[in-house]
Amino acid sequence: GEDPHKHLKEFQVVCSTPLRPEGITEDHVKLRAFPFSLQGAAKDWLYYLEPNYVSSWADLKKVFLEKYFPASRAASIRKEICGIRQGNETLAEYWERFKQLVSSCPQHQITEQLLIQYFYEGLQPMDRSILDAASGGALVDKTPAAAKTLIENMSLNSQQFSIRNNAVNQKGVNEIQASSSSIKALETRFETRIDELTSLVKQLAVNKPQT
Repeated sequence: GEDPHKHLKEFQVVCSTPLRPEGITEDHVKLRAFPFSLQGAAKDWLYYLEPNYVSSWADLKKVFLEKYFPASRAASIRKEICGIRQGNETLAEYWERFKQLVSSCPQHQITEQLLIQYFYEGLQPMDRSILDAASGGALVDKTPAAAKTLIENMSLNSQQFSIRNNAVNQKGVNEIQASSSSIKALETRFETRIDELTSLVKQLAVNKPQT
C-alpha cells in the first residue's frame, strides 16, 4: 500500500551518504541495496525476475514503477489533479493536498502553468478572490513560480491566523466557563444562605411568645 515514488525517494536519500567505498558509484550501491528495502510480495517479485533482467539502477527503477505504478494509476491521478476541488478545506489544507497529489505522480506530464490553473479553478470563490487581490489581478496571470510563492505565503498566513483565532476562541471559552463556574458557586452560596434564613425565620416563629 506504500506510495512507490515515496519509497524510491526515501531509499535514494538513504543511499546518498558520502560514506560509500571509494570507486563504488552511488547507482551501484542502490542497485545492490534496493532488495533490502522491500518486503513481502514486492521482495518476492524482485527476486523472481529473470537473471540479468536489470543491469543498472535506471533499469531497476523503471521496472519497479511499471510494476507498482502502472500507466492506469498515473492516468487516474492525472484525472484527479485536473478535477481537484477545495471542498470544506482551508486554503492551507487544500494547497497541501494538491501538492501531495502532484508529488505522488511525477510522470503526470502536466505543465506547471496548467497545474496552477487546475488548483485555481478548484478554489472556493472567497479564497480565489483573496488570491486574486493579493496578486494584483488574477493569480493565473503570474508565472508558475510567482504563483506558487504567493500561494505558499497566503497559505502560511491563513494557517497562522487560524491558529491565533482558535487560541482566542479557546480563551473566550475558558473565560466563559470560569465565569459560569463563579456564577454557579455564587448561586449555590446564595441558595444555602436563603435556606439558612428560612430555617431561622421558622424557628423564630415557633419560639415566638404567646400574647
